[in-house]
Amino acid sequence: MTFQEQISQGIPSVLPSKKVRCEQISHAPKRKDILTEEEKKLSLSNALRYFPKEWHFELAEEFLAELQEFGRIYMYRFMPDYEMKARPISEYPAKSNQAAAMMLMIQNNLDPAVAQHPEELITYGGNGAVFQNWAQYLLVMKYLSEMTEEQTLHVYSGHPMGLFPSSKEAPRVIVTNGMMIPNYSKPDDWEKFNALGVTQYGQMTAGSYMYIGPQGIVHGTTITVMNAFRKKLGAGKSPKGKLFLTAGLGGMSGAQPKAGNIAGCITICAEVNPAAAKKRHEQGWVDELVENLDELVLRTQLAKANEEVVSIAYLGNVVDVWERFDQENVFVEIGSDQTSLHNPWAGGYYPVGLSFEESNRMMAEDPELFKEKVQETLRRHASSINNHSKKGTYFFDYGNAFLLEASRAGADIMAENGIDFQYPSYVQDILGPMCFDYGFGPFRWVCTSGNPDDLSKTDQIAAKVLKEIMQNSPLSIQQQMQDNITWIEEAENNRLVVGSQARILYADAEGRAKIANAFNQAIESGEISAPIVLGRDHHDVSGTDSPYRETSNIYDGSKFTADMAIHNVIGDSFRGATWVSIHNGGGVGWGEVINGGFGMVLDGSKEAERKLNSMLFYDVNNGIARRAWARNSGSLEAIQREMERTPNLKVTLPNLVDPSILDKLL
Repeated sequence: MTFQEQISQGIPSVLPSKKVRCEQISHAPKRKDILTEEEKKLSLSNALRYFPKEWHFELAEEFLAELQEFGRIYMYRFMPDYEMKARPISEYPAKSNQAAAMMLMIQNNLDPAVAQHPEELITYGGNGAVFQNWAQYLLVMKYLSEMTEEQTLHVYSGHPMGLFPSSKEAPRVIVTNGMMIPNYSKPDDWEKFNALGVTQYGQMTAGSYMYIGPQGIVHGTTITVMNAFRKKLGAGKSPKGKLFLTAGLGGMSGAQPKAGNIAGCITICAEVNPAAAKKRHEQGWVDELVENLDELVLRTQLAKANEEVVSIAYLGNVVDVWERFDQENVFVEIGSDQTSLHNPWAGGYYPVGLSFEESNRMMAEDPELFKEKVQETLRRHASSINNHSKKGTYFFDYGNAFLLEASRAGADIMAENGIDFQYPSYVQDILGPMCFDYGFGPFRWVCTSGNPDDLSKTDQIAAKVLKEIMQNSPLSIQQQMQDNITWIEEAENNRLVVGSQARILYADAEGRAKIANAFNQAIESGEISAPIVLGRDHHDVSGTDSPYRETSNIYDGSKFTADMAIHNVIGDSFRGATWVSIHNGGGVGWGEVINGGFGMVLDGSKEAERKLNSMLFYDVNNGIARRAWARNSGSLEAIQREMERTPNLKVTLPNLVDPSILDKLL
């Protein structure tokens, strides 16, 4: 069968031969054995309902073996035989270009060069899934191949509920992931209901088909590291020869060494999974691999002495690095952590003193002991960071729930008031007041032609637009504008593409709309040869309610509410988004955050122009308005400026209270 025929058939008509996992790629760890016997029967019934009855006897035994061996039913037998990668949009069988674009994005999320555990349909973060099993993938691709522009596909945590009649104005796909009743959002609830096959953890951009490889976070990490050094060293001082120490080289965290190189510092990133570290080295995202701690100390001292710009992956546990650098007085200018601590008991964070393989065995065979080891490691980790902090290290939480889980483990991590953490999140100190409050966030696009020339043209268009905007930008956002102009002009030289021909930069509402309009015009004129998919990370001004990350710099008491993310998705859906998504969990953990996202296909039409102007405007300004109501000064400035430009926008603004009035009362 041709590729197009395989896509269009969905579940095959003939039972395919049994497949074995490829041992040359990374696989998800074995999940907790959490189901009762009756629940295992239910899990098998749930899995078998995708297939004809005559297959059930054979598949039931096979699926039970997967459930017992891996803790999940992935349906490996149904993995497609064709190469998994983003193809040019013209190669997909589809009645709608919008549907074909989504097929491209889905396959990019599952490309082995992009995905963390591709055969388990996990893109990044240890559990960030596109689908729960391969049957769901096959059905979604079939539905997309059949979809007209008067239908909408509804996807429930990976499961395609079906194509429903709608309209050309409606989104083509609605995605939800992990949307649990609030009292069923504890970590073990994810383990149980995911094992039953009824929900999944979509992370931020895995389950919404918008992941573009580690490039997606390189830019945000670069901006963060640059501004962290500005806070530590002062404006205008070079970070050459200065050290950034962190951990994690998996999906999103794999961007850190590349970002450090762009920022111009020494980056040391520890990773316990040798396959992940070697993958990033082969892709050119990290310069050197070091396996010996003694060698790492000497190499770091040399890099500092020579004021190098270099990235080094240490194959081992970061706690050993923090403790050894403390003993050897290796000064760490800035430090953080980007392990997947939102998922601490199932492969997101590994205990010190155990190998990667030993940890994975303990995780499955003795989860309580594994939890004890993780929490003991967190206490050591925090203690060593405290020692470095006393020497002058600037440490920040990278929104991965490090401080939250360390506090739950009893680490010495709280401020004197016993309420706050003694270290800020990077959003509180950097991205919140400098970017999100003004509407700057991770605007991204994918050239569906697959042609690098189209991507190069979009880089040039975006740079031109940003330079024109900057001429009239207020002083408060000049630094962000210049950082992004520098970024986009250097993007091609930094070899950021892994998988699809994609790009990202931080832009505000004005920047996003003007760049998108310029792209749409270039498609209409033929300068760009095929449609462009617009999107963003959920890590943005509006899309996410996350009290320990994106909304951690909202101080009016509302950071634990999730109205904004829900309004964002609903508002985007009727203003022109091609697809929208809403997730429980993502980045900081199941039950800790609600994420909303979108995708939009630009095809050069007037209809696309109308939709992009309406949707992008709301997508950003919804969050600025919420932050302004919380009395964030940057957002107050930004929303008042937007209301002057847009008379039809009327936002409720706060009346600021003189604190002395309250101090006299209480």
